[in-house]
Amino acid sequence: MSMAQHAEPAVTTPPASGPEQTDGRTARRPVALRLLARPEVGVFLGAAAVLVFFLVVAPSVRQGSSMATILYQSSTIGIMALPVALLMIGGEFDLSSGVAVISSALTASMLSYQLTMNVWAGVIVALLVSLAIGFFNGWVVVKTGLPSFLVTLGTFLILQGANLAVTKWVTGNVATDDISDMDGFSQAKKVFASSFDVAGVQVKITVVWWLVFAALATWVLLRTKYGNWVFAVGGSKDSARAVGVPVTFTKISLFMLVGFGAWFIGMHNLFSFNTVQSGEGVGQELIYISAAVIGGCLLTGGSGSAVGPVFGAFMFGMVQQGIVYAGWNPDWFKAFLGVMLLGAVLINLWVQRTATRR
Repeated sequence: MSMAQHAEPAVTTPPASGPEQTDGRTARRPVALRLLARPEVGVFLGAAAVLVFFLVVAPSVRQGSSMATILYQSSTIGIMALPVALLMIGGEFDLSSGVAVISSALTASMLSYQLTMNVWAGVIVALLVSLAIGFFNGWVVVKTGLPSFLVTLGTFLILQGANLAVTKWVTGNVATDDISDMDGFSQAKKVFASSFDVAGVQVKITVVWWLVFAALATWVLLRTKYGNWVFAVGGSKDSARAVGVPVTFTKISLFMLVGFGAWFIGMHNLFSFNTVQSGEGVGQELIYISAAVIGGCLLTGGSGSAVGPVFGAFMFGMVQQGIVYAGWNPDWFKAFLGVMLLGAVLINLWVQRTATRR
């Protein structure tokens, strides 16, 4: 045989029948386990169970007006839970989100009223203030390396005190003045706090904004480079930085997204009630974080979705209003909240272990 000749490669013909030979590394997991690996599946089943439960025990929930109220309550939680969830996926917390909502509303209200300006001027300044608060939180966290829990706890206390002190100093009261007769109020109300008719039922515009923001957040997480950055910095910021992810930009922008959400809900509160109570907002941050956790966002970061917090917020709205429709003592809401949060953490832990088991 000459050197130019080559032996024909051996061809092994697989058996015509019989199970495919795989090892533990290549075996495909059952469909059920692959579904459980999705962070939003568990909360979807939980939300469905809560809905069925209250449909049975509270017949008034079956009315269209009642469901519209539940969706409205859910939307005011869900709009804020979305950016809070993105921030948690990025590995951080924001304990100032609840009082930041009130800070935004107070800024818009007092600026417009005291300077007799068009309310849109106050709305724009409030947006800048909210984004600045988010930027401050993110910048301090990134530059100092301090836990976001401590940084935003400090911001929470600063805003809580400033909300009350500044409002009393400017207005002489703990609430702002009524701005419903000012220029631009009716136009702003249409954007942030209007209602529309669906089959004879009044539905709040926040429900639409909630779903739009959820769709946008889902697209960003799953279809954009920025979404990859969010998961990367939440998983390991050092590893993310090593492969070129702009960690500083990503984390600061996530805090600013929370600021945007606080601004939007603050404007909704202002144009719904025409005035703002400066002491409100305390404790809401725990509800936003809980909705994100119940929605499948891990406390350690790097995992979660935008769809899960939608169902998490719906569970909150369903329980909060369902208790009222059932005629129960509303004080039980916090007990339900604790049960749902603890259950969600345990389910997420079980799902994580089950999904990664070979």
